[in-house]
Amino acid sequence: MRKELIALLGVALLAGCATQSGPEQGGAGVEDRTPKAVGGAEVKPVTAGDAGGTALEAVKKGVLAQRSVYFDYDSFVIKDEFKPQVEAHGKFLVANPKVKMLIQGNADERGSREYNLALGQKRAEALKKMLMLLGAREDQVEAVSLGEEKPKNPGHDEAAWAENRRDDMLYSGEF
Repeated sequence: MRKELIALLGVALLAGCATQSGPEQGGAGVEDRTPKAVGGAEVKPVTAGDAGGTALEAVKKGVLAQRSVYFDYDSFVIKDEFKPQVEAHGKFLVANPKVKMLIQGNADERGSREYNLALGQKRAEALKKMLMLLGAREDQVEAVSLGEEKPKNPGHDEAAWAENRRDDMLYSGEF
């Protein structure tokens, strides 16, 4: 009797584990990452194999000529006013996979040298992350910190400090 009970429980357990097949769930949608116009300027790929000359000329015009992103004091959050500019650079990198970018994170002179190097790196990494979210490949974008070593404005007031809290984007052939 005991063996029959164990066998009956085993059969019941196996029957309870049977999977029910229902309608199959559809896959996730795919984002369209083809280059489009940004701020009225169309982003076009450069000729294949040209990571220098033509690409460098293309980034000297329109929204791509804007290469600095500015930050608030003690912050590495990219402001909304710079997002269209970053988006244009991201689309350009997607359209031109052989082009590389160097992001130089900068800080103003306030704070210790170590703190400013760390803050500059966080700023550069934030911009790199945004570009990658827009489709740029990790091997296309390098983020480095210059800290307070390369000021855009040598002054010692709030206006100068505001100019020095920035990321600069350099393309292949410029670094």
